[in-house]
Amino acid sequence: MHINDSTAPTAAPARRPRVPFVLASTSPARLATMRSAGIEPVVVPSHVDEDAVVAAAGLAGDSVVEGRDRTVDGGGRTAQIVSTLARAKARAVLTPEVDGLVLGGDSMFEIDGVPLGKPHTPQRAAERIRQMRGRTGTLYSGHWLVDHRGGSTIAEAGAWDSATVTFDDISDAEIEAYVATGEPLEVAGSFTVDGLGQAFITSVQGAPSCVIGLSVPVVRRLAAQLGVFWPDLWNIGAARD
Repeated sequence: MHINDSTAPTAAPARRPRVPFVLASTSPARLATMRSAGIEPVVVPSHVDEDAVVAAAGLAGDSVVEGRDRTVDGGGRTAQIVSTLARAKARAVLTPEVDGLVLGGDSMFEIDGVPLGKPHTPQRAAERIRQMRGRTGTLYSGHWLVDHRGGSTIAEAGAWDSATVTFDDISDAEIEAYVATGEPLEVAGSFTVDGLGQAFITSVQGAPSCVIGLSVPVVRRLAAQLGVFWPDLWNIGAARD
């Protein structure tokens, strides 16, 4: 008689090889987002002339040149700008030495139909925040993922995501104090949702990580399109075990 011993040890499932992940960005926020998602990426800065890329794609000025770029799907001008820049950044770091999935990203905030990048100067940051207070705008994040395993391009895919952000009625004194910290000068739209700026935001509709600059759900879907199982990218702490 055969007795089934349910207490007998079972073989552990075979470990799948980890897939290297390369982040073509020096953004601390994007790096922190990937780490919080269980992925410690290799950071390879991309040096892209953003104005030149946008102009070459026919996206500069007040209108989009139709038919110039068919690899960016849907969306208005802001969605196309962030998608185009994300692709340029990812492709800019592709060398035979780069092995793994390569992600490029870009973000812009849109209000009154106008895309707003980084303000760079205190005066411009203050002007933008005064324009946004008490109102709602949309943060767009573009993503471009390249399967570059083995040091050559196998496939690539891109997508953009958006989230609406509503601001409280911020006083002039608060704006002055916030701008003085320097935080809003080098971030899309002149605000952060994960730093000092979160005190001035009343609601976010959409993926929270999208507002930070990289929509993790979108990156997971792009990885799946390229045939990569998302948990195979986990390489931090408990996620890798």
